Amino acid sequence: MNQSFPGRPAQVPVLALGDVLLVSLQGELHDGMAEQLQRDITGRISASGVSGVVLDISGVDVVDSFLGRVLAEIASTARLLAARTVLAGMRPAVAITLVELGLTLPGLVTALDVDRAMELLSQRGT
Repeated sequence: MNQSFPGRPAQVPVLALGDVLLVSLQGELHDGMAEQLQRDITGRISASGVSGVVLDISGVDVVDSFLGRVLAEIASTARLLAARTVLAGMRPAVAITLVELGLTLPGLVTALDVDRAMELLSQRGT
């Protein structure tokens, strides 16, 4: 139920898979949605005590500097709450754009797809 109400951004689903949160981003993520997502993920980590977060961006065509910063902040906040974050499914064009923007996304481990991200989170010390 991703209804959009006037004045309130649509929510991105945050799914729990065992002790991992899976967040699958699709299409364009507006600034308000990105900020809401950050609050939602932080709240879910705090409430559930999960140990990992997978951010699947395979459905995202464009990552601007704001979204890149929000993704890095999600990883930093998750780390402070004792959860590891893996960014999965980055398209080559998105990777090139992030490099061109000078965004290094500290704290984010990357994986080619969700399956590999889940494998990384199942390993200790990643």
